[in-house]
Amino acid sequence: MKLSIITINYNNAEGLERTLNSVLAQTYEGIEHIIVDGGSTDGSVDVIKRYVQKVESGKWKVESVIWSSEKDKGIYDGMNKGVKKATGNFVWILNSGDCAAAPDVVERMMGILSETESGKWKVESGIDILLGNIIHVYPGRKVDGGKRKVESGKPQLREIGLSMLTFYSGTIPHDAAFVRRELFEKFGYFDEKMKICADWKLYLDMIALGGVQPWYVNIDVVLFDMSGVSNTNNELRLAERKMYIKQVLPASVLRDYDAYAAPIHQYQRLKKHHLWGLVYFVERVLFKLEKWGVLR
Repeated sequence: MKLSIITINYNNAEGLERTLNSVLAQTYEGIEHIIVDGGSTDGSVDVIKRYVQKVESGKWKVESVIWSSEKDKGIYDGMNKGVKKATGNFVWILNSGDCAAAPDVVERMMGILSETESGKWKVESGIDILLGNIIHVYPGRKVDGGKRKVESGKPQLREIGLSMLTFYSGTIPHDAAFVRRELFEKFGYFDEKMKICADWKLYLDMIALGGVQPWYVNIDVVLFDMSGVSNTNNELRLAERKMYIKQVLPASVLRDYDAYAAPIHQYQRLKKHHLWGLVYFVERVLFKLEKWGVLR
């Protein structure tokens, strides 16, 4: 089973080299690496050429590299170019500056996907989206303060029920997602009119509107660089999300989401920590007091 890793880069030679080295270190045989550079002028092309030479030497397990360097219309134009060139069974977007969390990340994730295809896991029709963990890396800080636990043994798959509410107030860790390539052919590609939320929109279309069921496995997949524009421009992110949600939700439904999304998340948190029984008891007391006319 083949994986297509897609890396988008523009004038980030240092970050790109970290990304490429993390791919080069992977233990999995069956990686097609597609690198789309936006016409960088900072030495990124030289980094790519050196990487290609290493792959072609045959000393590493990356099977092939497809790369280009030309002016594009932005990051989502680059991602679309990469996805359209991909020939793997699954696609992983690993952009410049982000790194695989460990040398065996691809081997573990693709191993699970291969096993589900062969029926070794109780997954009826295979997995279309497999999610792992994303580790946020902030400039000048250690990764999670060095406190992460190394998981031993075989992690278990967990089916996760996601809905429109998930995407109304958040998203999935899409940088830690292995996505079946055919989903892009079915649902389309990244919306190039958006500046920073096209990935969120596409996964909303696939999962919340399209009914694709993602699965989660407790594997650290990616070290995500938190210095990018999509993480620093919160105002633009919220504006783009709101604009698209208005297109897919009727006004009356959207009003309910605006009014009740936060209380629903509070309920979910209380239920998670087994405190909902106390809240339910208080609500029932209020109901009786209202019914008896004590409260109005």
